[in-house]
Amino acid sequence: MSAGGSPIFYYHELVARAIKIGVAGWSYKDWTGFVYPPQIKSPQRLGYLAQFFDVVEINTSFYGPIKPDVGREWCRSVADVNRDFVFTAKLYRAFTHSPVATVESTSAQTIRPAPGDESDVKQGFDAIAAEGRLGAVLAQFPISFKYTDANRAYLERLVSRFSDYPLVVEVRHASWNVPEVLSWLVSLGVGLCNIDQPLIGKAIRPASAATSSIGYVRLHGRNYKQWFTESNVRDRYDYLYSETELGQWEKRVEDVAAKTETTYVIANNHNLGKAAVNALELIHLLDGAKVKAPPTLVAQYPEKLAAITSP
Repeated sequence: MSAGGSPIFYYHELVARAIKIGVAGWSYKDWTGFVYPPQIKSPQRLGYLAQFFDVVEINTSFYGPIKPDVGREWCRSVADVNRDFVFTAKLYRAFTHSPVATVESTSAQTIRPAPGDESDVKQGFDAIAAEGRLGAVLAQFPISFKYTDANRAYLERLVSRFSDYPLVVEVRHASWNVPEVLSWLVSLGVGLCNIDQPLIGKAIRPASAATSSIGYVRLHGRNYKQWFTESNVRDRYDYLYSETELGQWEKRVEDVAAKTETTYVIANNHNLGKAAVNALELIHLLDGAKVKAPPTLVAQYPEKLAAITSP
C-alpha cells in the first residue's frame, strides 16, 4: 500500500515548496523543562510537539517494529492538533545493521534479519500509512556499509522488499559519493538522504542530492570530540548549530526542494532540546516569518529564539 493522501505542506512561503521540518524522536527525558513544560506528561508529548512542527521522525522503529495499535494511537494524538502532521520512520536495524555492529562491520554478509521481521515491520508502517501520515521510510546504514557490488545488490533486494513505501536511503561512507550511485537510485525510485555529520575519516560530505520525488536532510550535529568516544549516546548528539552553519543548510534545502515534491528536514542533535531549537531556526530562515515555539525552549535558549518567535 502507498503512504496515502496528497502531499501536505508547511505554512507561509514553505507551502509552494513542500518543505516539512521537524525533529528525530520525542520521548527524551532531558527534554522536560526544555522542550516540554513539566506538566506535559509522556502521553501528551507528541501532541504538544505537533503544535510546532509538521513532521517527526520515529526513532523507536529502528530498534524494533512498530506495533500497529501504537502507530494508530500516535496518529490520533496529532490529528486534532495539526492536520498537516506526518511521520517519517526509520527502518528496523535488523535490515540495515549487523546485529553486532559495534564490533563487526555491516555488509550484505553480516545483515541478518529474522524470518518474521519483514511482516512485523510492514504491519506497523501500514497502520500509520492507512491514516495518511507516513511521509517516508528511512533505511539508515552505518559508515561501515561501503559501496561494493554485494552491498549494492543487497540494497536492491531491500528496496524490492519495501517498495510499497516511499523509501529513502542514508549511507555515511564516502565511497557512495559517485555519480553512478545517484543515477542508480533514480532508476530505483529511491530517495537519498543528505546528512550533516562530523567529517571524520571516510565520512560522506554534505550534499543536496535528490533522486526521487522525496527529498531528505538529516542534521546529526558536529560533535567531533564525542562522535565515537561518547560514554552516553546523548553525548554524540550534544551540538547546537550556529546561524552560519544553518545558513549553509538553508541553501541546500532550497536546492533539494526545487527538485522534489516533498522535502523532509530532520534535526537529530537532540541533547537538551537542541534539535528543536535548530529546527525552529531553520523554519524561520526558510520562511522569513516569526515561528511559534515552546515557551520553555525560548526561556532556555533566548539568544537563539527570542527574536524569531512569536508568543
